Amino acid sequence: MQKITPHLWFDKEAREAAELYVSLFPGSKITNVTTLTGTPSGDADIVSFALAGQPFMAISAGPLFKFNPSVSFHIKCSTKQEVDAIWERLSPGGKVLMPLDTYPFSERYGWLEDKYGLSWQVIYTAEAPVRQRFTPVLMFVGNVSGRAEEAINFYASVFTNAPGGAKAADTKADVLARYGKGEEPDKEGTVRYAHFSLLGQEFGAMDSAREHKFAFNEAISFIVPCDTQEQIDYFWAKLSADPKAEQCGWLKDKYGLSWQISPAVMRELLAGGDRARIERVTQAFLKMKKFDIAALERAAAG
Repeated sequence: MQKITPHLWFDKEAREAAELYVSLFPGSKITNVTTLTGTPSGDADIVSFALAGQPFMAISAGPLFKFNPSVSFHIKCSTKQEVDAIWERLSPGGKVLMPLDTYPFSERYGWLEDKYGLSWQVIYTAEAPVRQRFTPVLMFVGNVSGRAEEAINFYASVFTNAPGGAKAADTKADVLARYGKGEEPDKEGTVRYAHFSLLGQEFGAMDSAREHKFAFNEAISFIVPCDTQEQIDYFWAKLSADPKAEQCGWLKDKYGLSWQISPAVMRELLAGGDRARIERVTQAFLKMKKFDIAALERAAAG
């Protein structure tokens, strides 16, 4: 299977935001831009880009969903100067959530929302090796606070047992730090920070029992690229927990996190300049909940 891809939902700024992000990191580029027509949001730009080799996707599809800190991205930096330089580029027009400073876990760290509302945690890793530059971090709040450990073990199990999926060594979950006694409102033993890997890709997770006016939503979802219909059927059955959220390959799991269970061939079907083919595929998938690879390929062929 290919890599899981974070998907970012913007109102109108997907191209603009992608251009900013790729300008910050060497080895980054926009890899494809496709405009879908006739969607419920009107014309929608889909922008594929890579940051230091890691795949991301963004869409301009209207103001339906807003970013919030329930999903943020760790940016691991090997020097303090790099932390400061990235912070300087991302902070204008944004909001500081944790000031750039020295903390017990890092000599140089800060957490901010950029001008689009997307959350970044910029951290100096000192001598620690950096295997993955950008790490999505999930914050379990509200009615799922205290369930981070349960969730990461669930995700690891789902991906370990997927047909044709990752080796067990590439899918694991480890709690690195827990809240202690006297750290209320967080319950003793819940997750201060955990690390887990899906298909060899790193994620982070934490619990927070403090009062937050946000939760997981569709602004950030994770695309699981599937090579076969068997894989699509498997992930759909294992992850989908809210029938009302099922649409165009999207689903919500039992923790409220959004996933897109998508055929790996979809990018090929929507790439290039054949507007008629793109329109046929778009109209086909807009009618679907769970994707049907054969039907999409028939639509592409006309």
